[in-house]
Amino acid sequence: MPEAQASRWTPPTGPLRELTERSRLRARESALGRAELEAIVRQAGPVPDFAAALRRPEVAVIAELKRSSPSKGTLDASLDASERTRRYVAGGAAALSILTEPSRFGGSLADLRDARAAVAVPLLRKDFITDEIQLLEARAYGASAVLLIARALDPPLLADLGAAATALGLTPLVEIRDDAELAGAVAVKGAVIGVNNRDLETLVIEPEVGARMIPQVPVDRVAVYESGITDAAGVARAAALGADAVLIGSSLSVATDVEGTLGALASVPRVGRA
Repeated sequence: MPEAQASRWTPPTGPLRELTERSRLRARESALGRAELEAIVRQAGPVPDFAAALRRPEVAVIAELKRSSPSKGTLDASLDASERTRRYVAGGAAALSILTEPSRFGGSLADLRDARAAVAVPLLRKDFITDEIQLLEARAYGASAVLLIARALDPPLLADLGAAATALGLTPLVEIRDDAELAGAVAVKGAVIGVNNRDLETLVIEPEVGARMIPQVPVDRVAVYESGITDAAGVARAAALGADAVLIGSSLSVATDVEGTLGALASVPRVGRA
């Protein structure tokens, strides 16, 4: 990354800083050591292609397993990973996002493992990843992709983690909110680009971020619109901006008619970007 762009990065603040620091501690306390994880990964079979699954005539829905969040509190603490992920796939989800952050989202690596055993679609490990050992965990537990938040990682670390993920057969979903972060994400080979309308430092949703950044994502990359979508009209607005996929968490986590809700969300035609 050019030095001018790298020099603009400053450490995150607010909830993003808290969650990133917690993630660093968890990385140091990984239940499985690096050597054991590497052995599991060497023996692991192939996983479904995350980026390919998001390229379809309709806007692809990445359905998220989320029990709670810093912005909304508890959504549904009783969610069962196996049961809910099966229902997501039955409703038409192209891929699933599995939150593995325990303290504020109620997730775990066990959810990732259980989801992999339950469904065949690609799984995204969604967490505040800061260390290569977390990439090994993701691959060992069956993920096809990992979330890398540009705002949480200095540019050299983002580049290193992106390259390490790709080497492990994982697709990096690099989450961005501005031009400099987009440049860093595009530099990560094969990365899917996620645009998050929610500012993770303030927890405020700013739809203008998606409106500005989604059209700028290069057409050879998958563009994912994140946060703020609750219905098919929201998916249509994302489609009009050029989104290839949407990531939906809170509204699906509390849905009672999961299959019906997803069926409507997953039926919106994709428009594409010029």
